[in-house]
Amino acid sequence: MIFNEPRVPLQGAYTLSALRELVSSWRLSHNTVALVPTMGNLHEGHLSLMRRARDFADKVVCSIFVNPTQFGPTEDFAAYPRSLVEDEALLADQGLVDLVFAPENKDIYPFGIDNTVRLGMPELSMELCGANRSGHFSGVASVVLRLLNLVSPDVLVLGEKDYQQLILLKRMIRDLHLPIQVSSGAIYRESDGLAMSTRNQYLSTHERKIAPRLHEELKKVGEALQAGQQDYHALEQAAINTLEAVGFKSEYVEVRRTIDLGKPDNMNSPKDLIVVAAAWLGRARLIDNIQL
Repeated sequence: MIFNEPRVPLQGAYTLSALRELVSSWRLSHNTVALVPTMGNLHEGHLSLMRRARDFADKVVCSIFVNPTQFGPTEDFAAYPRSLVEDEALLADQGLVDLVFAPENKDIYPFGIDNTVRLGMPELSMELCGANRSGHFSGVASVVLRLLNLVSPDVLVLGEKDYQQLILLKRMIRDLHLPIQVSSGAIYRESDGLAMSTRNQYLSTHERKIAPRLHEELKKVGEALQAGQQDYHALEQAAINTLEAVGFKSEYVEVRRTIDLGKPDNMNSPKDLIVVAAAWLGRARLIDNIQL
């Protein structure tokens, strides 16, 4: 991989005191700070967000933390790929961030997972991905709020692949009056259109050949919407039928409003819409979206 960005020295912080000391020194020098929160096992999609963060701030912090509170009891928390040493080496080589913050559970949840304060989220958190992942977005919001309190960034940089997460975190920041700008980066894709994801590693060779069909079906729905079709349910069901016919187990394919993920009506023009989807392919839960 070759990037044109200038290299910067990489400093690691694994304690809250080290993190705060370094960020405070940046503030004294009047530097702005951006935070890119990740669960590690970094790929090009993550790196694209860090390059975006560099455009918005003088200093960039990448957090690496596999957050237990956003995983359900039957989900892949224990199996989720962890590669901190390789991630640090990649970031040091690319020079895209100034600080890696890789806390332990006790740093983020000092009273333990079962006794932690959790953030209540609005009704949207129980729809789409939240319909089958009870408490997921509360866990996401709770850890991101803690990271924001620890880093105190000027800018939070998030990816658009997890679009529901993006909308809900924007809502949290506005609702809690946090003085933080949110910048989002477009989905980074493989050459065949598959959205980059750590969980793509779960795909078998055969499943990897099928996986791009998710993106293809969303594009077809988007093209139909742009052509003037307004029977959203029929378009959604047709996409689900096609995906299941080739081996996916669909959770949902839905047409929503881009601005807030609310359900659209016939008064919405195509440019107001987004097509969102989640589907299982073998062990991999894939999510994707198409903005019109």
